[in-house]
Amino acid sequence: MLDTSARLLRLLSILQGRAEWSGAELAQRLQVTPRTLRRDVTRLRELGYPVEASPGVAGGYRLGAGSVLPPLLLDDDEAVAVVLSLRTATSMTGVAETSLRALAKLERILPARLRERAAALRQATVPLGGPDPTVDPGMLAVIAEACHSRHRLTFEYRRRDGSRSVRDVEPHRLVHAGRRWYLVAYSGDDWRTFRADRITGMPAPGPRCPPRDPPDAAAFVADAITTSVYRHRARVVIEAPADVVAELVPATTAVVEALDRDRCLLTAGADSLSFLAARLALLGHDFTVLEPGELIEELGLLAGRLQQAYRTSSAPRP
Repeated sequence: MLDTSARLLRLLSILQGRAEWSGAELAQRLQVTPRTLRRDVTRLRELGYPVEASPGVAGGYRLGAGSVLPPLLLDDDEAVAVVLSLRTATSMTGVAETSLRALAKLERILPARLRERAAALRQATVPLGGPDPTVDPGMLAVIAEACHSRHRLTFEYRRRDGSRSVRDVEPHRLVHAGRRWYLVAYSGDDWRTFRADRITGMPAPGPRCPPRDPPDAAAFVADAITTSVYRHRARVVIEAPADVVAELVPATTAVVEALDRDRCLLTAGADSLSFLAARLALLGHDFTVLEPGELIEELGLLAGRLQQAYRTSSAPRP
C-alpha cells in the first residue's frame, strides 16, 4: 500500500482524469477501505482541493472548481503539450509576458527528462516575426464572459480609416483567425464582425440581450475577411480535393468547400482582378471560374501575356 502522501497524489491524479468516480472505484484503484478513502478526501479538501461528493447508490466523487487554482498533476505528454502551447503564446502580443512567467514556473518543476524535451522544443522553435496586433487578454475575457452570459457590450471602435465610433452590440462569439481575434455581434439591424485589436479601452457590459438566431461564427468571419471586404468576389471550381487546395490557400484569404472527392469550390475576394487571376494560375490545378465574368476576361489577358512572354523567351537570340 502507498504511504499517505503518495496515495493523496495518486487520488488527485485519478480525480483529474475523469468527471466523476464512484467511491468503490476509487477505493479499488487505491487498494484502501472506504473509510480510508473518506479520510483522504478530507485531507485533499484541507489542502484546498474542492473534492465534491454526491450521496446515494449512484453517487460519487468529483473534482470541482474552487476559489484558488490548486496544483495540477500532468502526465508527460500533457506537460509537453502545455510547454509547447505556452512557448507559442510567448510570441503573441498581449499575453507574451504572462506566458513567459507561466512557462518559467512550469519548467522549474519539470522532471529532468521532460526539461530536456522542453529545451529541445525551445531551441528548435523559431517564431516568425511581424507586427502582431495588440490585444489585451483581460479585454478578451470580458468579451467572452459577455458572450457566455448574453449581456450587451458598449465600446469605442476604431474603423479601418482611423475614425472612431461608440458601438453598442449584442456579442455572440469570439473567433481567432491567424494572428487576429474577431468579435461576431449583432449591431444595429444586422450581424457584424469587429476586430478585437481595434476595440479601445475596456468594454462595458450592459443589460441582457434578447434571443436571436445567430450565424455560424467561424463561417461568418471567414466570409467577412476573405470576400466581403474586397471589391471583387470570385467563385471558382478547382479540379483537386478540398484538403489539397486548403494546404495551398490560407484560411484567412479564401474559403474552400468540397464538392466531391476530386473537386472543390473556392470562394475568395480581391481588390485587383489581375492579382486574383495570378493567384488562381499559381495553384497548379485546372479550374473553372463561375463568377465574376470580368475575372474570365482577366484570365484571357493573363494567358495572352504569358504566351507572349513564352514566345519572346523561346525565340533564338543573335
